[in-house]
Amino acid sequence: MREDHILIVDDEEMICRLLSQKLSKEGYSCATANSGQEALHHIQGDHFSLMISDIKMPMMDGMALLKKVKDLHPKILVIMATAYAEIDYAVEAMRMGAQDFLVKPIDLNLMVMSVKKALEKRHLEEQIEAYQKNLEELVNMRTAKLQQTLKCLRKAQLDSLKILIGAIEAKDPYTRGHSERVSKIVVQMGKKLDLKGQRLELLEYGALLHDIGKIGIRESVLQKKGPLTPEEYQHVQEHSLIAVKILEGVDFFKDTIPMIRHHHEHVDGGGYPDGLIGENIPLEARVITIADAFDAMTSVRPHRGKMSIEAALLEMGKTKGKQFDSWILEVFLKENGYQE
Repeated sequence: MREDHILIVDDEEMICRLLSQKLSKEGYSCATANSGQEALHHIQGDHFSLMISDIKMPMMDGMALLKKVKDLHPKILVIMATAYAEIDYAVEAMRMGAQDFLVKPIDLNLMVMSVKKALEKRHLEEQIEAYQKNLEELVNMRTAKLQQTLKCLRKAQLDSLKILIGAIEAKDPYTRGHSERVSKIVVQMGKKLDLKGQRLELLEYGALLHDIGKIGIRESVLQKKGPLTPEEYQHVQEHSLIAVKILEGVDFFKDTIPMIRHHHEHVDGGGYPDGLIGENIPLEARVITIADAFDAMTSVRPHRGKMSIEAALLEMGKTKGKQFDSWILEVFLKENGYQE
């Protein structure tokens, strides 16, 4: 037996019986109703795949029944039966959602063909819906698995970077933890500046790697307790370009190179290595500049003690528009509770 359940509605009981007998022989389960009200009673109490209804019936005609049935069960298939004189009604019924119409006197074989065609179309639509649902579930599962894999890969990459940075900072015990602190600050800043996704992730990598070039700077210079000579200061400035040489052969880090190269540029053109001005300096580099300076000022260095957070913020506020980008610095100062 088929799972499809069919409701036959006609005010003539003989027609209901003839249609029901024919469809039952075809393997369909059928119920009959002799009025619109009786049909609604059936519809509300049972599940039907398809309804065959006469249009011209007393009390509630087929058009009114069609509207009520579609309101209750929008997906139910409906085939209307009508006399030739009512063809216009049948066309209107199809506009209202009927699947097909039969002309009275009904040819039973044509009726079976119409029912089969309608149900086969519905079954195909259901298979497509099920396939799409399964495909969506599969995509969601694969996406979740991929996201978890990427998360693990990202953690492994960050852990590897931290190990590398730790080895570099071992040359200068005064800067131990500096790169990771700068990274945390720039991620917070990046979110405030509405950086998202891969761009925010690259900013985090760039911050972690911003001092990687110091691996090429002499330890005697990095750890010198007194002021640097002009030659020594020039040697320290080389770390930005050394970083570029280290990273330019690693495709994974190529997008971090501009922010690392220019993280010591000043918006007034007084920085290095290229003396860039204003927005010619990559935004990410301008963010790292602020975080780098703040952490340096609030950390112990060979030639001086650390500044308080309040003193560092006050000092940074004085260089707005000179060393630091005014807009980004204002966001940073506000984030840290500094009021001018």
